[in-house]
Amino acid sequence: MNKRRSGILLHITSLPSAYGIGDFGPFAYKFIDFLAETKQSLWQILPLNPTSQPYGNSPYSSCSAFAGNHIVISPDMLVEEGLLAKQDIECNRRLPNDRTDYANTTIYKDGILQKAYNNFQIQKKEKHDFPLFCEQNTHWLDDYTLFIALKEHFQGKVWSDWPAEIKYRNADAMNEWREKLKERAEKERFVQYIFFKQWHKLKEYCNKKNIQIIGDIPIYVTYDSADVWSHPELFKLDKNELPSFVAGVPPDYFSKTGQRWGNPIYTWDFHKETGFLWWIKRIEHNMKLFDIVRLDHFRGFVAYWEIPAHEETAINGAWVEVPAEDFFTTIFKHFPNLPLIAEDLGTITPDVKLIMQTFQFPDMKLLLFAFGDDVAKNPYAPHNYEKNCVVYTGTHDNNTIKGWFKNEINGETKKMLFNYLGREVSETNVCRELIRLAMMSVANTAIIPMQDILELDEEARMNLPATTENNWAWRLLPEQLTPSVTNELREITGIYGRG
Repeated sequence: MNKRRSGILLHITSLPSAYGIGDFGPFAYKFIDFLAETKQSLWQILPLNPTSQPYGNSPYSSCSAFAGNHIVISPDMLVEEGLLAKQDIECNRRLPNDRTDYANTTIYKDGILQKAYNNFQIQKKEKHDFPLFCEQNTHWLDDYTLFIALKEHFQGKVWSDWPAEIKYRNADAMNEWREKLKERAEKERFVQYIFFKQWHKLKEYCNKKNIQIIGDIPIYVTYDSADVWSHPELFKLDKNELPSFVAGVPPDYFSKTGQRWGNPIYTWDFHKETGFLWWIKRIEHNMKLFDIVRLDHFRGFVAYWEIPAHEETAINGAWVEVPAEDFFTTIFKHFPNLPLIAEDLGTITPDVKLIMQTFQFPDMKLLLFAFGDDVAKNPYAPHNYEKNCVVYTGTHDNNTIKGWFKNEINGETKKMLFNYLGREVSETNVCRELIRLAMMSVANTAIIPMQDILELDEEARMNLPATTENNWAWRLLPEQLTPSVTNELREITGIYGRG
């Protein structure tokens, strides 16, 4: 993290493919070639965990903190691996190439993965490293696969509505259900095996091109998850195993009632008693997947906003401290050279700043936040950066540069932007100007969303926070990676000594 580098933010689901969603297939490798050709050394993605319709397909709301999302498994790679024939992956329904169709893509992927599993059973498992994968991941895989099998058996009900003996994980009942749902759980083991096998092959190719992958660890997990069901003691639950408190953020300038996210709160004192073992396993798991990780909602690792579960809004919450210094000291004892990026956007208090300084975490700087009031002291304005930070034009939660310029900022902010740049800019060149600001800044790391490199408008936005419809669906088209885009990105990367 100490040398000048740059990279692109593009999630796997946004890659081109013929199967309704970006995946680990041929175009993922072509995109890595594009990164190498443009002298980028970083590829940032969003969480790879399973997503679902009830949570708007958000990668930040998952039924597992460890499992992979099966819908990004590549059909083409399944053919290459000899688990399917070419005709097996032909799609009999029209899947769009410009947006992600989660519902139909999930139906399609479920079908071909069932075929692949059937073929896998016919083949000798010993020829594969499947048993080794199961053994190495047993600490989360056994509970996760049973959770998925039970969820399906009980027709999607939340685990707290399952029969008491399995809700409370009675030992005899657990053994009985493991035997009863053995085949379904085994298929889910296979799916996870394929996911991680394809991902590690892709990551290996990426690293051979001298490109590192930045992953993302959401701070919280979803209540209806294998993690909470299998480890209720790690969360603040009542005697009925329902959340006593939920996560969120307090009222602010953007929301008079704050944000009530609804995730269960960690019992941090208990985590401390266990030596933060669950977190150690989680970080260890993620460091096998990525080269660098971004800790989402970093301030929640220092103090979090705790809302009584019965409250409908976040107004009547309270700040609760986390044993942050103990936590990070323990983590760094296990992972001495752990490369972390702290997502510290928003109002950051002195206690959070102290932890970041103590452990020298690089923080995030967003150019879209730089041109409001008092730009001279604005921490997001480039003249206030220190080297140990990561500058972004925007993130997955922001509008694109062009959408921001056209639809979000007023005349006063535009004037401030023009004064800062030393000249007026328009929709036709504002993207290039802000990318240049990021690249030329003193920040060691610069990350640019693919949409801004392509100078795309608001319709290419990835996510609009506090909404659950039409998010996480933008897709890159192959023809958008033109020679001019390639040449321009390579040139600006070289000019400002990045790569």
